[in-house]
Amino acid sequence: MKSRCRVLGAAVLGAVLGAAVPGAAQGRITNARTETRSAVQGLDREVRAVVARGTATWIGYRVPMIAGPRQMCCYDSMGTGVPVSGVGTPVPCCGTCRLESGGGVTMTTGDARGSRITLEPPTEFLILARVEAGAVMRVRTFTPDCDVDASGMPLVWLTDVKPDESVAWLSSLVSGAGSDSERVNRVANPALSALAFQSGQPAIEALIGVARTSPVARVRGQALFWLAHKAGQQAMATITNAIENDPETDVKKRAVFALSQLPKDEGVPRLMEVARTNRNAEVRKQAMFWLGESKDPRAVKFFEDILLKK
Repeated sequence: MKSRCRVLGAAVLGAVLGAAVPGAAQGRITNARTETRSAVQGLDREVRAVVARGTATWIGYRVPMIAGPRQMCCYDSMGTGVPVSGVGTPVPCCGTCRLESGGGVTMTTGDARGSRITLEPPTEFLILARVEAGAVMRVRTFTPDCDVDASGMPLVWLTDVKPDESVAWLSSLVSGAGSDSERVNRVANPALSALAFQSGQPAIEALIGVARTSPVARVRGQALFWLAHKAGQQAMATITNAIENDPETDVKKRAVFALSQLPKDEGVPRLMEVARTNRNAEVRKQAMFWLGESKDPRAVKFFEDILLKK
């Protein structure tokens, strides 16, 4: 009898775990009217099919993420969080993000997750896009450990998404956003951040392409920012080219900031070179500012040489 109970218990547990797999793939999204579709015949095709319905819907999928312990959540989560360290100022964690009305993204690095126990850092992240009136109206990104409340909205969850197709689709969102400030903020910029955190060479190449060719200065500058975080030495040529050749001073200054985000052995020497030789006074001033912020001994020596006219 005991043996039979153990068998039945194992069967029930297996059924429960099996039923939980689709939900686990969607991360911790609650209060959504979820439909699952396969994107084996193409991500763009499935997105177009959902857009053609004409109703406001969220589309979601997951792709591999660059290595490293991090949590991608939102800065206005519901609930009381605790300060954590990461990019920028301390932010709340561990509440519930509002998919419809929430805003912004926080990127927390390290192992601080409040009271939640995380055995391993995530290796994938979620990309969600809101479609309405025949177009993508918003893009958001989360790691699977972020609690997200969908407010009862439809969610079409796509499986079998190929990483290269994700890169191509995100790139199309960036190029299709145009120069409208709201679409840049709500679609192009989060699509760029998704490219930055998606692993693989095609994502790097897509960011480089945006930094070089986007007709929108703000978008080129944002691509340069993410290149500095993602690609390091591989991005150096693109960043340097922007400093020297981009027609917009604001983009040049963003490229100088991108240098400041590189590892110091790569960024500091280039900042000193820009501060010495660039023909644009605003660009030289920006390079000196970030050299001062670096607290690097080579920067101290650089300022000493300038002040003493060595």
